[in-house]
Amino acid sequence: MGESEEVKLLGTWYSPVVLRAKIALRLKSIDYVYVEEDLFSSKSELLLKSNPIYKKVPVLIHNNKPVSESLNIVEYIDETWNSSGPSILPSHPYDRALARFWSAFVDYKWFPAFRAAVITKSEDAKEKGMKEVEEGILQLEEAFVAISKGKPFFRGEAIGFMDICLGSFLVLLKAREKLKGEKLLDELKTPSLCKWADKFLSDETVRNVAPEIDKVAEFLGELEAKAHSAASKS
Repeated sequence: MGESEEVKLLGTWYSPVVLRAKIALRLKSIDYVYVEEDLFSSKSELLLKSNPIYKKVPVLIHNNKPVSESLNIVEYIDETWNSSGPSILPSHPYDRALARFWSAFVDYKWFPAFRAAVITKSEDAKEKGMKEVEEGILQLEEAFVAISKGKPFFRGEAIGFMDICLGSFLVLLKAREKLKGEKLLDELKTPSLCKWADKFLSDETVRNVAPEIDKVAEFLGELEAKAHSAASKS
């Protein structure tokens, strides 16, 4: 990166999608200024100006030009600094198409189902939602086996686009496991994904930027307590 270039990342420490940008920047060895945002009480003017449509993080600001949406940011980082560090997206068009397809599955089908199941107050809806989430995990297990071809990551020997997409949620899943005893990655049902998850979380690149699981679990517990308190007063 040239001396004239300036890179900022607007985010929140606990966000899985912000973690995606952090991992990509780390893989490419890009120096950047990190700006922590408070999404609950006062979003900064910089955030509102940089992402006026959605007003959410992450936002990457490169030479005063903002880039929004986490996977869009990962692709931007990969293309902008294509000579620095490993390639994040696969080189073959078909492999890139697969990575984008399964990443879209994670973001627009699997995770929304997980989020809906977590926040619903109906036990029936929760049970139905978690069944859909578990079915999605089984589909991702099959996808991993087919795409990785026996190698440790979706990308092969190194972390790539799909690894960043799904792997960014692992801290959240592990935190909920600590908090609620929910274990979505099962050694018997999804043995390959379990091995992949351990490999991903232990990777030096990820360990250097991922939030601590215990800290995230504590944060989730606090959010749940506040939600219960607000519901009891209403």
